[in-house]
Parts: sequence; structure tokens; C-alpha cells
Amino acid sequence: MTHPSNWRLPKGVTRGEWEYFHSVHVAQEFDDYFSSNELFAYDVSLILSKLDGHPFGKGGVVADMGCGTGRVLVPIVEAGYQGIAIDLSSHMLSVVAEKSAAKNLKIHRLQANLVELDGVHDAAVDHAISMFSTLGMIVGGDHRQAALEHVSRILRPSGLFILHVHNRWFNLYDPGGPKWLLTNWFRARFVGDVELGDKYFDYRGVHNMYLHVFTCREISRALRSAGFRIREMVPLEARRRRPLYAGWWCPNLRANGWIITAEKVTV
Repeated sequence: MTHPSNWRLPKGVTRGEWEYFHSVHVAQEFDDYFSSNELFAYDVSLILSKLDGHPFGKGGVVADMGCGTGRVLVPIVEAGYQGIAIDLSSHMLSVVAEKSAAKNLKIHRLQANLVELDGVHDAAVDHAISMFSTLGMIVGGDHRQAALEHVSRILRPSGLFILHVHNRWFNLYDPGGPKWLLTNWFRARFVGDVELGDKYFDYRGVHNMYLHVFTCREISRALRSAGFRIREMVPLEARRRRPLYAGWWCPNLRANGWIITAEKVTV
């Protein structure tokens, strides 16, 4: 693996994420690592309920933005949809290729940076998904906004975009979370080396992995600015296995995160 200078890193990608995307073991062990995570099963059932009930009907093209190993996209294609797997990691896409070959599924693969999707035509897909906090892995608010605008551009009018993000205020309940919230606010306000919601941590042998965690207002504003209308925000319980119990009560403070269904606004 080459280690480019910081200025040569792709837009929206940190050095830690560069190592993550180029890690063979992370890709090959991804499914085993998350085998007990019930969020994947809930993701798929929720996504299919939204797609199946959409006026476009079944069989449309679904782009998975940051597909990983295709844990969500593969069952969607098995359910009768066409799939496009988009990821910056060639190793992740190789796993998608192995799965699609083993199951005799036709899934197109595209190695690309979500911030730079100019090569994908306007209105090329019916729906898009971006699960497991992929949007939060893009560093820089301007880069995250660019990614959302690309999703809006490649979607057909009235197409759905279903995504998952983490809730910043849920850190109030984590050990060290309140301290991180205060430190993050101070650095963003007075030092300027991070944005509100930026987290760095070690993850599966990768140092300084990056994740941006959102407030409800922040992600809602970003989606609207990109040309989306939010149809539903499902707050998730602490272990992300199911919707938050009594989700109507203070979800902005209690939810671990949200699965959001947004619709591209027709002009």
C-alpha cells in the first residue's frame, strides 16, 4: 500500500481512512466482524418496505453509496432490484464480486470517491442507499454536502435516498462522551482544527479512523440543501437493532442514530 502525502489524499478522505480502504484484512473479515450485528437485518427489511411501496415499483436500479462488502445491497438485489455497488475500496468491491458470482447476481461495481461522482450520469438510478454511517466517514462539511448533491443529481426525480447516521448527543451516555463533547466544542470554536461532531479513534488496527456524528438539525438541513424532502426519520435504540422505544419522546437526545428516508424533490 502506498502512503501519499496529505495533500494528495482524495477529497473527504483522512489518512486513517486511506489505510482502512486499502486494508485487505478489513474487507475480508468485514462480514465475520459484524455477523452478530442485527442492524443489518433491520436495515434491509426497512429499505425493502420503502422501495417496494414506492410508485416506481420493483426492479429499479439501486445505488449503494459506500457499499462495503454488499451486506445490504446483495439481499436487495436478491429481492428483485438491480444493484450498483460504489465504494472507494477495491478490496470491498472484490468481496461484492465474489458474492454476486456465488449467488449468480448481476451487480455493477464502481470504484469511486463519493465526493467525486462526476462520471455518473444525471438521473442514472432510481434509488440510492448509504448505510452504516458512510456519510459520516467523509471529512469536511463541504465534502459531505458535495456527496449529498451528487446523490441528488444521479437520482431520478422522486427517487428515494435512504441513509444511516449517528447522533452526536448520544455521546452523553458513553464513558468519556461528555468530555469529548466539551473538548470537541472547544476545539471547533477556538482552535479550528476540527468541526463540531468530528471524532478520531482507533478501529480494527487502523489508527485515527474518522467519523462525523450529526445532530438531527444538521443532517436535516444538509439533505434539504441538496434537494431532498425528508419523508421519515427512524430513531434507533442504543444497540441499533431496532427502532427506539417510545421514539416520539426526546429522540434527539435518546437515539443512537437515525435511518432516514428522503425523496428527491421534483423541480
